[in-house]
Amino acid sequence: MDLVIEPNGQAHCIYDENINLAALGRLAITRASHVEPDDQGNWRASIIGGPVLGPFVTRSQALDAEQAWLKANWLTTG
Repeated sequence: MDLVIEPNGQAHCIYDENINLAALGRLAITRASHVEPDDQGNWRASIIGGPVLGPFVTRSQALDAEQAWLKANWLTTG
């Protein structure tokens, strides 16, 4: 897990369960995207406030693309 800690002490990351984030303090967890099938049975990742990625044949491909986009475009140190 990549964990970015800002100079003001605020941290952000792409959530997973490898680290108990509650141990860091009060949490504010927000959704970054929606991964949903389209009407042709393909999968798309709609980044909130960003692009729609896809179509992908499998949900796991859409999830991988979502995570790659978030790491490259959102999970940065400025």
